[in-house]
Amino acid sequence: MQLTAIDFETTGHVPGWPNEPWQVGVFQFCGRDLQPATAYESLLRVAPDRPFNFAAPGRHAQMRAELATAPTPHDIWPGLFSRLQGRVLVAHNIATERNLLARIAPLHSFQWIDTLRLARTAYPTLASKALEDLIPALGLAPELARLMPGRQPHDALHDAAACALLLRHLLSSPNWQHLTLDELLVK
Repeated sequence: MQLTAIDFETTGHVPGWPNEPWQVGVFQFCGRDLQPATAYESLLRVAPDRPFNFAAPGRHAQMRAELATAPTPHDIWPGLFSRLQGRVLVAHNIATERNLLARIAPLHSFQWIDTLRLARTAYPTLASKALEDLIPALGLAPELARLMPGRQPHDALHDAAACALLLRHLLSSPNWQHLTLDELLVK
């Protein structure tokens, strides 16, 4: 199964402003084979005067000059689309990623797997299902650090790789090995 984990970092909601992406990360994988060489990331343009939500995570505050001159989502769409086309998309809490992709490319639709939904089913007793909490709780932090050295949560490429790693972990569980794609997809 050809899968692509995708993550956007955004400005967050600010009254009078749409939620906009400022970074995208993509990490492709096929079954158990994680493919770091296929990783893709880009900063995305944000107007210099555009406010961010005070609680928006990530390192955007240190990157305002770079964000002001970064490509727009439409500029990167051909390269991004080539990494998404014909693949099932994976995200942790797909609402943001699905909505942003629908705004960037309204004529395209994708099939989605939501690792948050799956984690809630697999680990109902874990206190937090946030990606940054699940990875260490499941013992996946060392492998993620090897895949994404120097990266931290709320970096789009780091989070896309974390999502891929989480899905691989879930699907390697004895109770999940025989699930079909149809059972994994968000309907």
